[in-house]
Amino acid sequence: MRPVRLTPVLLALLTLACVPKKDFDALQAELDGERTRLAAELASRDANIIDLQDALRREQENVTDLEEQIATLRDSWEKEVGILQGEKAELVRTKAQLKTSVEEIKAALAELAERKAQADERVAAYRDMLSRFQKLIDAGRLKVKIVNGRMVVELATDVLFASGKSDLSDGGKTALAEVGAVLKDIPERSFQVEGHTDNDPIKTAQFPSNWELGSARAVTVVRALIEAGVSPERVSAASFSEFHPVAGNDSAEGKAANRRIEIVVVPDLSQLPGFDELNAIGR
Repeated sequence: MRPVRLTPVLLALLTLACVPKKDFDALQAELDGERTRLAAELASRDANIIDLQDALRREQENVTDLEEQIATLRDSWEKEVGILQGEKAELVRTKAQLKTSVEEIKAALAELAERKAQADERVAAYRDMLSRFQKLIDAGRLKVKIVNGRMVVELATDVLFASGKSDLSDGGKTALAEVGAVLKDIPERSFQVEGHTDNDPIKTAQFPSNWELGSARAVTVVRALIEAGVSPERVSAASFSEFHPVAGNDSAEGKAANRRIEIVVVPDLSQLPGFDELNAIGR
């Protein structure tokens, strides 16, 4: 006969069978209480889990809201950065333009100052020439004037030459000797002697037209100035015939004004604006 094996259940039943009813009821009550406590604890945990899940859901919603706000702020920030970068670029361009404008203004002011200095120099030279010729001007032998921006010493040919002639009169020789004495002491200047006539025609073997008469008189004056001490390298002759009148040829006074010798102070091109550029082109 095999021996009987007792399982844990049978052992418990046997044990309970040996326990008095009073103790069994106490154990049963304790067990029920423990079950109730555990059920309440599980219910509380379930409620806490639900609360935690709700809180997690709300936090997730908050995170989503925050992410959306961050994205909106990022877009706004990027737009602001773009605007600021554009404004910065514009400021850089404006600054460069202002710098260029300031440099141009400075260059323009420097050029104006240079031109003023040149103008002051020309005015001083004109006043100097006036003072040098003042005695001859006061004596009525010549005039000093500005014509087309050039300084001109004007002598009436009626004082220098007989009508239709290119030989100097005695008075003309004296006048030109005085003029030459002044011109030779004006430094670093060249002079062009220009012969002008009225419109009365002339046609002789010596002077086929007023062109020849004007040029012959100019050359005669040049020779007189050289004899007075003016360097031949600084003087030249030209004729304008009747075509540069200073008055109408419809009166004796007008014709007399047009018959003249003009000694032009040739401008020094090196003192004029743009000379360096012109000089470079001409090379």
